Amino acid sequence: MDETVNSSNFIHDIIDDELARGVNNRVQTRFPPEPNGYLHIGHAKAICIDFSTAEKYGGECNLRLDDTNPSKEDTEYVDAIKEDIEWLGFKWNKCLYASSYFDFIYECAIKLIKKGKAYVCDLSAEEIREYRGTLTEPGKNSPYRERSVEENLDLFERMTRGEFKDGEKTLRAKIDMSSPNINMRDPVIYRIAHVHHHQTGDKWCVYPMYDFAHPLSDAREGVTYSLCSLEFENHRPLYDWFINEIGFEEPPRQIEFARLNINYCVTSKRKCLEMVQSGVVDGWDDPRMVTLCGMRRRGYPAAAVRAFIDKIGVSKAYSVVDYGLLEACVRDNLNENAPRAMAVLRPLKVIIDNYPEDKVEEIEVENNPDKPELGKRTIRFSKEIYVEQDDFMAEPVKKYFRLYPGSEVRLKGAYFITCTDYECDEHGNVVCLHCTYDPESKGGNSPDGRKVKGTLHWVSAVDSIPCEVRLYDRLFRTENPAGDESGNYLDNLNPDSLQILDRCLVEGSVANSVPGDTYQFMRQGYFCVDKLSAPGKIVFNRTVALNSSWK
Repeated sequence: MDETVNSSNFIHDIIDDELARGVNNRVQTRFPPEPNGYLHIGHAKAICIDFSTAEKYGGECNLRLDDTNPSKEDTEYVDAIKEDIEWLGFKWNKCLYASSYFDFIYECAIKLIKKGKAYVCDLSAEEIREYRGTLTEPGKNSPYRERSVEENLDLFERMTRGEFKDGEKTLRAKIDMSSPNINMRDPVIYRIAHVHHHQTGDKWCVYPMYDFAHPLSDAREGVTYSLCSLEFENHRPLYDWFINEIGFEEPPRQIEFARLNINYCVTSKRKCLEMVQSGVVDGWDDPRMVTLCGMRRRGYPAAAVRAFIDKIGVSKAYSVVDYGLLEACVRDNLNENAPRAMAVLRPLKVIIDNYPEDKVEEIEVENNPDKPELGKRTIRFSKEIYVEQDDFMAEPVKKYFRLYPGSEVRLKGAYFITCTDYECDEHGNVVCLHCTYDPESKGGNSPDGRKVKGTLHWVSAVDSIPCEVRLYDRLFRTENPAGDESGNYLDNLNPDSLQILDRCLVEGSVANSVPGDTYQFMRQGYFCVDKLSAPGKIVFNRTVALNSSWK
């Protein structure tokens, strides 16, 4: 594909050097999400880096589901992860599970115990935290640290048989409680959890911790480069310790990159789940969410997401990316590829008094001026049409070039019309305009060269179909809605993030649209057919406005 990760990024520089020096003779990566939620825009960066790196070097990239915490995982998330990766345009070599290695990982734990490098600990989770120390103070040894190898083997086997309750015992690596890196202070590598697993059923009641399972799975799988975000940099010494203690001949190398931070967004799975469960949003695929399924439903093209990831680049430097850059990539893609249509979101009736009563004209217009290969479509023009309410002012302000009494405008692809009068209801609201048209101006061209500054979109009464339009704005009104953990991110919700217009009209050419179809509505923006559309009622989601609203 064309939209690959920039070849000059520092990860590729490292790989180029190691391949040149013969440190490695192949490239194998993996994308290892935990199936405890839906993927979001931050995961898109990791996906693009993992898969595109393997692709660049002719290597392989596996999808490996990190299913070591069964209490929070579900096959629903597994299926969603697969769908999102395929939507982005990537294909894994193998789909694997960390749980497939549970027997192997268990054998590695036994090996550490026999080497005197792991022990069974009776401290509670709270006590373990107390014993761990702080960034400035060393930890202290567990009173169970010096148990014999035989006692540890016996206790670990009894843990495996289910003789102990959840939290009653753990297996910990025996490293260094005074290490300046807190991750090296005898981390827990196995805990008891009497939980049904979506892959292994009830076979296990002890499960490996991520920091233990992850490097062993990488090594067993043959991964050469374990690419991950920067928060795992402090875990790398532990990653390497496990690899070295187990003794792999071809150890993988962990390389960290800066994660994607984007303003006006919340990507925490915990917070996203909270918003879904509390009804703040309409599911994981709510178009206001930055989940990949939410962006897909909103109409973001996968190629635009890849282009966005390519533009932000790959580095170790922390930065916050403006959401407007993502929208710009979406806008550029849709401007080039989306067919055009006309829709009136707040209809105002217009009667063309001098147009023949029963006449209906067919007008051909281009589907996309930038892509002649998309051909043309036919729209119909009649005596009664509809324009936007905002396209009329009874008393126009300065430099208002649309409809008002006495003004002349161009109807896109049709005729010049001049406003002669208007009607109001009992509340003073304008409900109908009366106009005349110039029969010689068909196609929107003046026969005498007169200049008309305003061009309006429209739909006709004989050709338009009703639809619902959902105007989406950013979900949060502040750049850093999550703030710190003590704040409530829900206080920063944008009350105007969704506006539903249920009396809209769209030209009849879109009548057979299906969910996922995308259009540029003239003067309105880009819109996508929503999954909730039904025969007789199309629902459109605004993907992005024609012009950026981001500062």
